[in-house]
Amino acid sequence: MGMGSPNSLKDQSRSFTKLRSWALYTLFPLTLLHLYFYPLHLTHSFSNQTPLHKPLVISAQVLKRGEFKEKQISCDYFNGKWVRDKAGPLYNGTSCSTIKDGQNCLSHGRPDKGYLFWRWKPKQCRLPRFKPSTFLSLLENKHVAFVGDSMARNQLESLLCLVSSASSPDLVYRSGDDNKFRRWHFPSHNLNISVYWSPFLVKGIEKSDTGFDHNKLYLDSVDERWASELDQIDILVLSVGHWFLHPAVYYEKESVLGCHYCPGQNHSEIGFYDVYRKAFNTTLKAVIDRRGGDGMDVIVTTFSPSHFEGEWDKAGACPKKKPYKDGEKVVEGMDAEMRKIGVEELEGAIARKKELEMGTGKTAAGLRLQVLDVTKLALMRPDGHPGPYMYPFPFANGVPERVQNDCVHWCLPGPIDTWNEILLEVIRRWETHSRYGSKMKVGRRL
Repeated sequence: MGMGSPNSLKDQSRSFTKLRSWALYTLFPLTLLHLYFYPLHLTHSFSNQTPLHKPLVISAQVLKRGEFKEKQISCDYFNGKWVRDKAGPLYNGTSCSTIKDGQNCLSHGRPDKGYLFWRWKPKQCRLPRFKPSTFLSLLENKHVAFVGDSMARNQLESLLCLVSSASSPDLVYRSGDDNKFRRWHFPSHNLNISVYWSPFLVKGIEKSDTGFDHNKLYLDSVDERWASELDQIDILVLSVGHWFLHPAVYYEKESVLGCHYCPGQNHSEIGFYDVYRKAFNTTLKAVIDRRGGDGMDVIVTTFSPSHFEGEWDKAGACPKKKPYKDGEKVVEGMDAEMRKIGVEELEGAIARKKELEMGTGKTAAGLRLQVLDVTKLALMRPDGHPGPYMYPFPFANGVPERVQNDCVHWCLPGPIDTWNEILLEVIRRWETHSRYGSKMKVGRRL
């Protein structure tokens, strides 16, 4: 953003905020479209800086003076570009039965198929294709849980489709509105994969059409709807973000801390960045306190940007048909800040884990933490959203005056499958490390 007068900058920020606000609410009942969100500030770009996360360390065999030697290679899976791929996805809109209707772009009539033929190519190493047999073998007798909002569910459903291309799961549990709590069992490997709806990770009361028009968040209390089952989870994937932009009142120790967009309620406006940080802090502290001495893997998926184009009140859409080229788009503003908070809070959890070891004399070596930093690679895929195909054949009867678009979630199959390819690599290297000992150093344990 170029330099300008304070008023000019303020107007630009306000315009940007309105656009993003409308973008989010198109995914919820249309009665909510009158609400606006006002982030307090935007931050600078992090695209050209050293990544906040630390790359995985890979052990490789290299030929040196006629003998193979072990060499440690630092690989940042999250720094790369999208390249053409003729192979395409492992599944389609009909071969996988667990795709949510709103993300099944193929069955809803999306005519262009180009978005299916791209692969993420890291600059320092090769990202293998997802192998369902490898995933099933590594996760045999394990429980993988996705906790968060609809982006967590989007990633979960991608993983289910990838794995079920080799082995069929059984839906063994479902509960809540829209089945927001579900569990699948893969009998072939005694593997469970669950999703827990928890859009704030901490305790929250969601707004409703019949009650108050804002969310209530209790920032010092983890959401027990999922946390009460921590002792049953082997791999925990946390993914939240977009719901923090909603109007809300925040509580700590039963007292009001402040709010975000709550006119007329006589509360201090504090925005949502610090709240987002507190929610992660409370969540990761609870995980460490309860599972710090046991074997468990915790993965934080970073914020996934939306791609709405156009004014917030004039049917913003995501019409692009190709990924951005490397360097064409940078992570900035709210996307950069939300990403930064998730990464920093995970790094803070590492320090708390060490404090636990020092204070109690117990080892927390079995607790492993990793960032799944998808913000940049997601930002570069404006072509991968359902757009108008969140509904079946939206143009079957011509082009309507207004078409609701989903430019937040991802088509299945689509770019989000890449997140699970990286997830599998993290797990594979962790398991190799555990099996062969620390001298291999093939998986980075934070």
